[in-house]
Amino acid sequence: MQQVAPLPLVEPSSPLTPSLPPGPRQWPLVQLLRWIRRPIPFMQECAQRFGDCFTVSFPIAGQRIVFFSDPAAIKEIFTGDMENLRAGEANAIVRPLLGANSMLVLDGAQHARERRIMMPPFHGERMQVYGEQMRAIADRSIDAWPLNTPFPIHTAMQGITLDVILRTVFGLDESETLVQLRDRLIRLLSNAAQPFLLLPWLQIDLGPYSPWGKQVRLKKEIDSLLFAIFAQRRAEGTAGRHDILTMLLDARYEDGQPLSDQHLRDEMLTLLIAGHETTATSLSWICSRILPRPDVMGKLRAELRAVVGTGPVTAKHMAQLEYLDATIKETARLNPIVPLVGRRLQTPTRIGGRDLPAGAVAAPCIYLTHRRSDLWPEPEQFNPDRFLGKKPSPYEFFPFGGGVRYCLGAAFATYEMKIVLAETLLRTELHLAPGYIPKMVRRGITFAPAEGVPVVVTKRGAVAAPE
Repeated sequence: MQQVAPLPLVEPSSPLTPSLPPGPRQWPLVQLLRWIRRPIPFMQECAQRFGDCFTVSFPIAGQRIVFFSDPAAIKEIFTGDMENLRAGEANAIVRPLLGANSMLVLDGAQHARERRIMMPPFHGERMQVYGEQMRAIADRSIDAWPLNTPFPIHTAMQGITLDVILRTVFGLDESETLVQLRDRLIRLLSNAAQPFLLLPWLQIDLGPYSPWGKQVRLKKEIDSLLFAIFAQRRAEGTAGRHDILTMLLDARYEDGQPLSDQHLRDEMLTLLIAGHETTATSLSWICSRILPRPDVMGKLRAELRAVVGTGPVTAKHMAQLEYLDATIKETARLNPIVPLVGRRLQTPTRIGGRDLPAGAVAAPCIYLTHRRSDLWPEPEQFNPDRFLGKKPSPYEFFPFGGGVRYCLGAAFATYEMKIVLAETLLRTELHLAPGYIPKMVRRGITFAPAEGVPVVVTKRGAVAAPE
């Protein structure tokens, strides 16, 4: 781990919070600003000073977050009583964006009920249908990439993943409705990338030109479009359709009731935002990691030639692309999209040998756990080989979270990344723009590569004919 200067002040214990692990003694506002502006140095400093368990404090309802990077403690959190360890409450910061019915902000029986009804569309058997759409969308995007001119691959990947979501989730073809929805979602996400808008104090509507006012109006426009899509789909009927919206319109809870429009809206917006932005960012990080590594690129291309040939990549190839899968995992180890997951404690709870008070957030830290030298030899080195033939513990490697809150769309996202990367590598000669050095920037709650990863396509091949 990179050596950094120690924090200026340390709080080994406090008479006000005797059961909390030590952490920085700076004012909570200062800690919050450091977490927003320079989160990685902040986490590294805390880990070096306090070890694998420490507390940070934020001035948001007296929030205290206890970071954990010890797999034994993380196992206790992921396998503990979910009525006590509430992830939905810990995710409350995204409620204003996604809505109160989003599965991300629900807990207990409500969360289990929503998860059961949302799970069938993401079953593995459906990946083949989605995969054909994913490949077609990726090929259209690749055809439009400029030759010998730098462009940000993150923007290109955002376009691909958004179109994938709009077509697989909503079953929308190119239409005025799709164009309007795409436009407003792009603007909403662009505004949401400003981390300070996540702070409750700044979520004030001061008119259409104020930052939060823009969000409020964009959300209303998106809601109107979504509700119109729901009504039209019900009027047309769902027979013969295979998109996720259709499956959810037909779904029923245990009592026979369908999802309300508001429930549908919150879950659809969650899929649109979470499933689009995170996958695009992951693809951008992968490009930033593999393009400067001729050895990795050589192995990837050799595997694709052996497994896929000239293309196109299809469902039957997925399980054989082992090095591609390892490359995706190794990038997720070094560059997780979110740095941690959280569980708010309802009662005093012992975790990792420490007695934590009710109200504290127990937070398995993805970033720090993925860089432990006792788990990952030479942890700062990008080495996909470490995942070949090995399956790490879910308490050592958890880019998609863990326990009953494991990301429902993990298989969908991984499948999409494999198809997009395979098509990109099969069809293009791609290089990082000269002089570009990848660095992390915060985009809302996610960690993204700076400048969108500028790349240059020096050669592009034709789309392979289907078998």
